[in-house]
Amino acid sequence: MLFRPVRSGASRTFNLPNILTFGRVVIVPAVVACLFWPDEYALRWTALGLFIVAAITDFFDGYLARAWGQQSALGRMLDPIADKLLVSAVLLILVADGTIRSWSLWAAIVILCREILVSGLREFLAELKVSVPVSKVAKWKTTMQMIALGFLIAGRAGELVLPGTTRIGLFLLWISAILTLYTGWDYMKAGIKHVVEE
Repeated sequence: MLFRPVRSGASRTFNLPNILTFGRVVIVPAVVACLFWPDEYALRWTALGLFIVAAITDFFDGYLARAWGQQSALGRMLDPIADKLLVSAVLLILVADGTIRSWSLWAAIVILCREILVSGLREFLAELKVSVPVSKVAKWKTTMQMIALGFLIAGRAGELVLPGTTRIGLFLLWISAILTLYTGWDYMKAGIKHVVEE
C-alpha cells in the first residue's frame, strides 16, 4: 500500500509528481547540449542516461499523482508539454547531426506534425470543455517513441556495443510514426465531431 502524503494548497502545486514533471522539462536542454557534440561518445552516453531518467519520470509522475490523489491542473497541463518538448527537441537535434536522414526524415516529420496537430486540437476542445482521454494505443505510441529515440541517441556510440543500433532505432521510429498517425486520427475525429456540432 502506497503512503499518501497529506495534501494542502501548496502541496498540490509543489508535490512530487509535479516536481518530476518540472525535472523532465529541465532535462531537455541538458540532453540537447550533450547531443550537440555528436562525435563525443561519452557525451552520447550521458545524453542517453539523461533521456532514460526523463522517460522514467514520464511514467512515475502520472502514476504517483493517481496513486496519491495529487492530480492537479498544473500537472495535467505540464505533463504533455514536457513530453512534446523532450520528443521534439531530440528529434530535431538527431536530424541536425545526421542520425535521422533520408527517408527516415518523413517519420520524424509525421511525429512532429502530429504533436502540433494534437496540441491545437486539445486547445480547441478545452475551450468547449471537452476532455479526450489518452488511449492505450497512444501510451504504446509514447513508449515506442521513447525506445526508438533511446537507440538513436546511443547512435554511433551504441554501434560499438551493439552493431545495428541506429538501424534498430530507425525501424522503431517508423513503427512509432505509424502509431502516431493512428492516434492522431483519433484526435482528429473527436475534433471534427465537435466542429460539426458547433
